[in-house]
Formats: sequence, structure tokens, C-alpha cells
Amino acid sequence: MEEFNIPDKLYFRIGEVAKLIGVEPYVLRYWETEFPDIAPTKSRSKQRLYKRQDVEMIYKIRELLYKQNYTIKGAKRKIKEKVAVHTPQKIEHKKASDKPVQLEFEASKETTKYSTNVVKDVVDEMDTYLKG
Repeated sequence: MEEFNIPDKLYFRIGEVAKLIGVEPYVLRYWETEFPDIAPTKSRSKQRLYKRQDVEMIYKIRELLYKQNYTIKGAKRKIKEKVAVHTPQKIEHKKASDKPVQLEFEASKETTKYSTNVVKDVVDEMDTYLKG
């Protein structure tokens, strides 16, 4: 597989993704209808905003369709197989008393500060896209 570098951004517009992947925007819109894993959000101006994971999935789809010559149906099946392999199985743990186990999480000050900064960064980047 060829080297693929995704710029370090939170969101990508459809034109940016089309250039990165090497397809026309209408192809991306079609793939959205065929592959439910591609789920861009939409800005207030109704412009598609793709997350990094969307771009990675689109790249995988392009590789399957254009490089490995899969059909749409075959690419769907291949992606579904990979998801099934990488999805952890749900394991239930029970105590002898069969009462539900309650887990507690206490966030440290560092975790809270980091999370707050990440949220601020996301909001700032969204403002930039909506204004620009």
C-alpha cells in the first residue's frame, strides 16, 4: 500500500478530501450512500465536514476499489470482515451475588485540564471553518 499522510487537522471539507484521496467530490457523496462508516457532519452552511477517521475509511475504500479492483459489494464485505475482526467481544462479569458491579472513575486535574483544552481546540477549529 502506498504512503498516505493526512494533515493534522480535526475536520476536512469535501474538496480537501477529494484532493487528498484523488477522486471527485461527487464520488465521495456516492460512497457516503454505499458505506455507512463514512459519516461526515454538516456545518451550519450545510457543508460536509469529514473527521480524520472518515478520511482514513475513504482511503481504504479507494484502495479496495481502485488498487485491488474490488466491486462496491466486495469492498463492503471486506470492510465488514475487518471491523468484525477488530471489534472486541462484550464480556460480562458477574459476582457470586449476581448484583451489578459499579465502576467509578475519578478524573485527575491533569485529565480534566487536557480534556478542556481539547474541547477548546475543537470549538476554535469549528469557528474557523464556519467563518472561513
